[in-house]
Amino acid sequence: MHGGEYVEELHNHVRELRARDRLSQAELAKLISASRQTIALIERGDYSPSVVLALKIAHVFNEPVENIFELKGGKENESDR
Repeated sequence: MHGGEYVEELHNHVRELRARDRLSQAELAKLISASRQTIALIERGDYSPSVVLALKIAHVFNEPVENIFELKGGKENESDR
């Protein structure tokens, strides 16, 4: 695209919700049948969970999935390519 490309990134609030509910990464992982490493990757934004995993996380926190995960985007500068 001329003038920069629109880039979206998945942001999440998993770390904040874990703190709110006083859950460790390992405890959350056990509740959703995932590894602690997966939780760490999701929190850092290095891994986008499947729809099923995102729904399991939402269920644990009793929150709509869109309150936990959101797409944020902006234009990429020509110099960023």
